[in-house]
Amino acid sequence: MSHLRYSGLPFEEQRAAFLGIVASDPLLAETLARVRELALPDWLVVSGALYNSVWNHLTNKPPGYGIKDVDLFYFDDADLSYEAEDAVIRRAAAHFEGLPLPVEVRNQARVHLWYPVKFGQECPRYASASESVSYFASKAHAVGVRFGRDGALELVAPFGLDDVFSFRITPNRVLDNQRTHEAKGARAKEYWSEIEVMAW
Repeated sequence: MSHLRYSGLPFEEQRAAFLGIVASDPLLAETLARVRELALPDWLVVSGALYNSVWNHLTNKPPGYGIKDVDLFYFDDADLSYEAEDAVIRRAAAHFEGLPLPVEVRNQARVHLWYPVKFGQECPRYASASESVSYFASKAHAVGVRFGRDGALELVAPFGLDDVFSFRITPNRVLDNQRTHEAKGARAKEYWSEIEVMAW
């Protein structure tokens, strides 16, 4: 099963493989270069565009297959107004014009303000972009990358990478996100038949 060749390996080997796949994906490489130029505070490209690109690489699918958009988090608690975030979103939209995939930009310092309205439950007030990743509905989704000060790609993966490399979507029950876990799992299976969705 060549698509499982990194499953079960030590984390450091998985980390090197994951970052290598991300860096060599033409869509992600261009997007990350543009994100870096935007220079948002505490930024992190997260979730689908990353793990979907890894699955595409391992199943010999073309770059961008099954990917809706690129999720870009940043963290700025200096101004928690909707208007401040909206100004960043507008600036980003102009900056990312011409990229093949749309980039969704969200300030993680504001999530606790709109989350209860949208999802009907509270969520914590995050202290950083990377903290919010640990609250994703499924552990395979909890991945993020950014460029460090030294110019190398850094990985945020609070639950490790074995779920990603094992094509396994496991619930993260820290919040009541069963609907999101199941919906995203079902969507993933439509694109990658290798996926196994673990019951909530």
